[in-house]
Amino acid sequence: MDEATFAVYHALLSQPDSTPEEIAALVQRPVNDVHELLNKLRKLDLLVPTWANPDGEHAVHPRVGLANLAERRRTELNAELGLLREAETSAEVIAEQYNELLTARSSGDVEAIKGRANASRRIDELAQKVQHSFWALTPVHIDDAVRPIEGSPDLPLLERGIKMRAVYLQSMMDSKVASEYAATIHRLGGEVRATPTLPMRLLIFDQEIAVMPMDPGNHAAGAVIHRSPAVVNVAVALFDSYWSRASGLFSPEDRDNETPLTPHEAEVLRLLAGGAKDEQVARLLGISLRTARRITANLSERLDAASRFELGVAAAKRGWV
Repeated sequence: MDEATFAVYHALLSQPDSTPEEIAALVQRPVNDVHELLNKLRKLDLLVPTWANPDGEHAVHPRVGLANLAERRRTELNAELGLLREAETSAEVIAEQYNELLTARSSGDVEAIKGRANASRRIDELAQKVQHSFWALTPVHIDDAVRPIEGSPDLPLLERGIKMRAVYLQSMMDSKVASEYAATIHRLGGEVRATPTLPMRLLIFDQEIAVMPMDPGNHAAGAVIHRSPAVVNVAVALFDSYWSRASGLFSPEDRDNETPLTPHEAEVLRLLAGGAKDEQVARLLGISLRTARRITANLSERLDAASRFELGVAAAKRGWV
């Protein structure tokens, strides 16, 4: 209630039978202003009809009228405070979304994945898209995480002809299950080495994406995926450093050269035997030229062939073409 409205209200309390003109004189305001102020008092329930005289009005007692007015205002303020709290919450949400947007725009080469399960799913997605190589530093004892080779994510990579390198802890050799797993990976074409210590878990896809733990001391925290060339180059250098110092666990003669061909490998051999060039192989199979050449190189290494002619002869001896 402003000062003018209160003045009219006070005049009605002190002289309840006054006309608008008389009130105007008391408060020293124009009559038109007084009529507007009376309407305001009616809206505030401070000027109400008189029961005994339907045509008359009277000012409500201050103890009742002002108490009701205060309660009404309190209710309005509580409602406004509720809206304010909702607005603040919404502002926080919007601010967080905006921060995420800014981070995505300014740090598109970095992807943070919270939680072990979420990180595992994302890593599986990256593995499905890998084109030529997958390198890994695995500091945990392999027996803690090893699965049967049939359900291992490494098997599909090897079947696709992906070049795999893995460095495990030397302590893995104390586990029969783990050593057999590593031996199977080796037989299928993967390269396996071991070293006494490793700094952290590191995965490198195609030498273009590096995956590191969000918190090396807490495996459940999640992972950080880096695509920045600078960070990936550092990750590759770290891997190369440990790879060069690690000890080989198996000899090349342990490789299983009789392992059945993958569908891609079989088709590449068939096309090569028919005289197709790498470009034709890539086009006919719907794969990249780099992938076609990689499959050919892997087959040549597997069959110890120095030329395409030798590759054809070696494949024919095994009944592969």
